[in-house]
Amino acid sequence: MSMERVPMTTEGFATLEAELQRLKSQERPRIIQAIAEARAHGDLSENAEYHSAKEAQGMNEAKVADLEDKLSRADVIDTSKLSGATIKFGATVTLVDEDTEEKVKYRIVGDLEASVKDGKISISSPIARALIGKSKGETAEVTTPKGSRSYEVLKVEWK
Repeated sequence: MSMERVPMTTEGFATLEAELQRLKSQERPRIIQAIAEARAHGDLSENAEYHSAKEAQGMNEAKVADLEDKLSRADVIDTSKLSGATIKFGATVTLVDEDTEEKVKYRIVGDLEASVKDGKISISSPIARALIGKSKGETAEVTTPKGSRSYEVLKVEWK
C-alpha cells in the first residue's frame, strides 16, 4: 500500500467513515450469521450457501481494509475555511464553455469523492488540473476525450 496522502473534503471523509461503519456493524454480522446458518446444513464441501457466504466475507473484509487504508491516509481539508480568488482544491467553480455557451458548475474534490453527476470532479482530472491557479475571467484550455475545450471561469466560490 502506498503511504501517499489522499486529499479529501470533510464531507468525503465523513461519507467514507459512515460506509466503513456500515460494513463493520451491519454487513459483517449479517455475513457471519449466513456462514453459521450454512454450516448448520452439514457437509461444507458441496454447500453453495457456505461458499457464497465465505466469498462475501472475504469481499467485505477487503472493502473494510481498503477503507481503513484510505481513511488513515486522508488529508482532510475543511473547504469552508478556504478562500481566495484563485481556483484550488475545494473550490466550487462556475464555467462557461466558450464554444457551446453551456454553463457548468463543479466542485474540485479528492479522487475518492468525485462524482460528475453530483457536480464533483477529481483534483487529478484534466479539467481540474487545467483550472488550478486560474481566477474569475480567465480561460482554461482542457484536452478532453472529445477534443480540446475552452472554458471561461465565471465564478470561484468556497462552501
